[in-house]
Amino acid sequence: MDDNLKNPLVSIVTPVYNGEDFFAETIKTVLLQSYTNWEWIIVDDGSTDKTLDIIKECKSKKIKVIKSEGNDGAAKSRNKGIKASSGDFLCFLDADDLWESKKIEEQINFMREKDCAFSFTSYEFADASGKPNGRIVSVPTKITYKQALKNTTIWTSTVMFDMRKMSKEDVMMPDVWRGQDTATWWKVLKKIDYACGLNEVLSYYRRGRASLSSNKFTALKRTWNLYRNVERFGIVKSTMYFISYCFNAVRRRI
Repeated sequence: MDDNLKNPLVSIVTPVYNGEDFFAETIKTVLLQSYTNWEWIIVDDGSTDKTLDIIKECKSKKIKVIKSEGNDGAAKSRNKGIKASSGDFLCFLDADDLWESKKIEEQINFMREKDCAFSFTSYEFADASGKPNGRIVSVPTKITYKQALKNTTIWTSTVMFDMRKMSKEDVMMPDVWRGQDTATWWKVLKKIDYACGLNEVLSYYRRGRASLSSNKFTALKRTWNLYRNVERFGIVKSTMYFISYCFNAVRRRI
């Protein structure tokens, strides 16, 4: 078997802005991956703190840093990383999130087994210090475009694409204020039948200090904006999907 098929290159894309308080721990979870054939493209989005110094300290030749002169935001930063990637597989890791050491290895094996182009996994919430808090979001075995419109269970740091089955243009993120990741999953799911869910916690979603009620209200506004201004749905159709979205969001928290 060809070495590239046995041991494909995995590209990891991470945008970071002023991450000195948490990024060292995120770096550690990548360096400790059991799967070792990866490249990590970190897009520094105009940091003014010691983020770049922290990256330099790890001295890994697998890490490539792209420096932005200004603050472009997550969508443009991720797109810069996607353009610079060369892997057979592509995944995303937000700068304040964490991975299990077996994350890449298990997800690649899962995608091979299912022969899928797009996968995502379960995850667990963590506090500001990175300590898991027991709140787990489980995922379905499959999700289609219409199902994804009703259920934003796909979380960025769990996503992996098989880039041998799709183009970079397919996974480029739209430049919207919030929810560009969700809009991207919808865009991809319009082109493929479904994404495959691996119901195993392999990532940890670190929650910041913002109030929970504020986060919920922001999520509601973001999702409504995606229906109306990205998918271009009318009021009635947007309302129907929005009700389903709210129901599923509440159900995940029960």
